Amino acid sequence: MTTPKDVIRGDVLAMTSYPVPDATGFVKLDAMENPYELPDALARQLGEHLAGVALNRYPAPRPAALIDKLKRVMGVPAGCAVLLGNGSDEIISMIAVACAKPGAKLLAPVPAFVMYQMSAKFAQIEFVGVPHRADLTLDTEAMLAAIAEHRPAVVYLAYPNNPTGTLYPEEDVERIIAAAGQSLVVIDEAYQPFAQKSWLPRVLEFGNVVVMRTVSKLGLAGIRLGYLAGSPVWLDELDKVRPPYNVNVLTQAAAEFMLDHIDDVLEVQAADLRAERTRLADAVAALQGTTVFPSAGNFLLVRVPDADAVFETLLAARILVKNVSKIHPLLANCLRLTVGTPDENAQMLAALKLVLK
Repeated sequence: MTTPKDVIRGDVLAMTSYPVPDATGFVKLDAMENPYELPDALARQLGEHLAGVALNRYPAPRPAALIDKLKRVMGVPAGCAVLLGNGSDEIISMIAVACAKPGAKLLAPVPAFVMYQMSAKFAQIEFVGVPHRADLTLDTEAMLAAIAEHRPAVVYLAYPNNPTGTLYPEEDVERIIAAAGQSLVVIDEAYQPFAQKSWLPRVLEFGNVVVMRTVSKLGLAGIRLGYLAGSPVWLDELDKVRPPYNVNVLTQAAAEFMLDHIDDVLEVQAADLRAERTRLADAVAALQGTTVFPSAGNFLLVRVPDADAVFETLLAARILVKNVSKIHPLLANCLRLTVGTPDENAQMLAALKLVLK
C-alpha cells in the first residue's frame, strides 16, 4: 500500500509543523497579540454587521470597497495597488511561489520571522540568512556583501524585526534597497502600530520595493488579514498566484467595519501597549541577570541566565511566553515576552522575580 513516504517530498517529511501550544487557562504572552477585547457595544455592533453577510456566496476576490477603505485609512499613496492575503503568511507564500525561478534565492537578516525561510523551503528555493551583529543590530555591510554575492530574487526587511524588536536605521535600509536593484525588496511592517515609523509613504520612490502589513497586531489577529502595497507593476504579477477566494466573507466584512474604528479603539489600545512596553522593559531590566534589547514592537526580547529554567517557572505559573533560545545561536538564553495588559504584565513580573532573585 502507498504510504506518505512514497508520495510526499523528502524535505517535507523531515519538517515539523509550526508549533502552536494550547493556551487554555494561561496568561497568553507568546504570540504578540493585542490583549484587549473590543468594547461590548462595539462587539455587538460588529456581530449585527456580520449577521448580514451572505455565507452562501463566495467572497469577492478583489473587494473594491474594502481595498479603497484600507487605502484611505492606512494612508496608502495614490498610484499604489493593494493585494490582500489570508494573513501576511499567505502573502509571504505567494511571493516565494511567484519568484521561484530555477536558481532563485530569498535573503533576509537572521534571526527573523520564521515564515520567510519556511516559504522558501515550500517553494524549493534557497534561503540565505545574514546574521545580525552580536548585539542583534543589523549588519549592513554583511547584507550588502550577501546581496552582491547571491543576487537574491527577494530581500525581506522586517521593520521592526521579529523576534529581536530591532528597528533598522533608515539610512541602512536605503543602502540595502539601492544595492538590491535586481531584487524585490519586501519591507514587512507587521508591528507598525508600535514602531510608528513606516516606509509606506515612500514605497513608490523605489522601483523594487513593496510594503507588507497585517491587521493582526493591531487587535484583529483572529480575522487573518494581511495586505501588500506597492506599484501595480509588481502586484499585478503577484496577484496571479493568489488563490481566487483567499479572503473569506467574514474577514472582509469585519475588516471593513473595524477600519471605521482604527482611531477611536485600536490606535488607543496600541498607545496603551506602547506605554506599557516602556514600563515592562524598565521593570524587567531591573531584575538580576537580564538584558532587555530595545524593541519597537509589542514584545520584548530578553536574555536571562537560563532561558529554559525561566520558561518552565513561568509555565508553572500559567504564564505562556516564547522560548526562542534554540531558534538561532544569537538568541541563546533569550525569551520573547509579549506586552500584555498591566495585570498580565504584573503577573509575569511576579513570576520572573521568583526565578531571577
